[in-house]
Amino acid sequence: MTHPGISVLLVDDHAVVREGYRRLLESEADLHICGEAADATQAYQRFCALSPNVVVMDVSLPGASGVEVTRRMLARSSAARILMFSVRDEVIFVRHALNAGALGYVTKASGPEMLVEAVRAVARGTRYLSADVIQGLATSDALREATSGRSLSAREFEVLRLLMQGYTLPIIAEKLGLSEKTVANHQSVIRNKFGANNGVQLARMADRLGMQFSTGAVGFT
Repeated sequence: MTHPGISVLLVDDHAVVREGYRRLLESEADLHICGEAADATQAYQRFCALSPNVVVMDVSLPGASGVEVTRRMLARSSAARILMFSVRDEVIFVRHALNAGALGYVTKASGPEMLVEAVRAVARGTRYLSADVIQGLATSDALREATSGRSLSAREFEVLRLLMQGYTLPIIAEKLGLSEKTVANHQSVIRNKFGANNGVQLARMADRLGMQFSTGAVGFT
């Protein structure tokens, strides 16, 4: 059956949250949910199979992040229109999502009407940022100055994010499709950029940037 209007793929690892989004968006006559996904692998597979007009993507997913799967989707189709919808409002996450090609970024602190508005804007190919995201970007000059010369590449950011979640190097290598040696090299470069001699120092710096980490992390050496 063909639906009129804007087709949306929902990507979030919480089924209850997805159900809430579905009810909200499908209460609008011009929006319908064509599929759902709980992790990056499912998201990419369903994106390829369904070709949605808009992907509503959480940043924090099991395994590869929403930022990483955004990059993969756009590598497959440059016309992909992706809206990040996340509890994470830290500037470092916003910048990496936008640099990966996301067309919009809305935080879950925003009102429900803003998500609806954002989906429609992204479907038109228009950039959309929620008010708190705009404010965070506008006031981030001090943070950017403090981290001058320490900016991470997209791959380094992804490795650091998984390290912060407590994953070991072999598991990170498996999740990102890299060799363990390559991941170890990325870890070394990240430490050098932040002047960290060990995992604890690196975690402290990441925490200052808003990248929460697991207190039981086992990936640090």
